[in-house]
Amino acid sequence: QVYLVESGGGSVQAGGSLRLSCTASGFTYSNNCMGWVRQAPGKEREGVAAIRTGSTGTYYAGSVKGRFTISQDNAKNTVYLQMDSLKPEDTAMYYCAAPTMDIWSAECYSGSWFQRNYYFGQGTQVTVSS
Repeated sequence: QVYLVESGGGSVQAGGSLRLSCTASGFTYSNNCMGWVRQAPGKEREGVAAIRTGSTGTYYAGSVKGRFTISQDNAKNTVYLQMDSLKPEDTAMYYCAAPTMDIWSAECYSGSWFQRNYYFGQGTQVTVSS
């Protein structure tokens, strides 16, 4: 059974920062891919960041590039999403995600795996007020 447990959401004012954490269990963490997706009310789910676990390659959606940073602690099977310069449009439920099948590094770095099936956690709410 795959478990992805998120924490760290909350409410901040525009320009503020939050750090999300996701601890994974039940699958092979090393040489895999993990990321974050978000969904705002009335909008489609968006893959915002991904990282090749055990490596340094990352993916960022254009909407968050330069403001969000994904990182990992391999010893803890944990990935983080540091969110700086938050905007009201970043308000959404954020889900940790991992692909259900082995994928190539290129797929992880391109974010294309967000268009296929993936495991996801229970989500953590991020609210940014203006």
